[in-house]
Amino acid sequence: MNIDFQKSGGLVPAIIQDELTSKVLMLGYMNEEALAKTQESGKVTFFSRTKNRLWTKGEESGNFLNLVSITPDCDNDTLLIKVRPVGPVCHTGTDTCWGETNEGDFAFLNFLQKFIQVRFKEMPEGSYTTSLFKKGINRMAQKVGEEAVETVIEATNGTEEGFLYEASDLMYHLIVLLTSKGYSLDDLGRELKKRHK
Repeated sequence: MNIDFQKSGGLVPAIIQDELTSKVLMLGYMNEEALAKTQESGKVTFFSRTKNRLWTKGEESGNFLNLVSITPDCDNDTLLIKVRPVGPVCHTGTDTCWGETNEGDFAFLNFLQKFIQVRFKEMPEGSYTTSLFKKGINRMAQKVGEEAVETVIEATNGTEEGFLYEASDLMYHLIVLLTSKGYSLDDLGRELKKRHK
């Protein structure tokens, strides 16, 4: 990673985004030393312009930003840093520096899909997902059918908790089947978008 720190006098903006919810949590600034410490420690560290020193988010509150990934922008002068936050991010006690609640578990489906895609590529032994892939398309399709029936049964004659449980199983098995066929949730989104007029 070749970041242009000199363009803005030694500091670059660092946009902090929750990996699971995709919410933008805050904006900070990094110099070369802060970036190096972040990569080394796995905890996001900024250069504090008010304290005039390195500052690891959470060093006082315990609300750390655990590093997931760092991606420079097209000009190599801004960083997008994906994290898993521990507690609220803003010093005011809110989840984000814009006062938003850091919710939105729908984005977890994207995380799950990526996880399943890695399983498909690596096929680790002892994984239930791997066992599904190894059993082939017919078994994966059968599992989607079974889970669909169980979801319908819970929706019509079961409990709310049971319905959500079975619907989650259905979604998981559908993502597995999509992955095995070379598709993703994005493909479903495109198809549904075409139909939405």
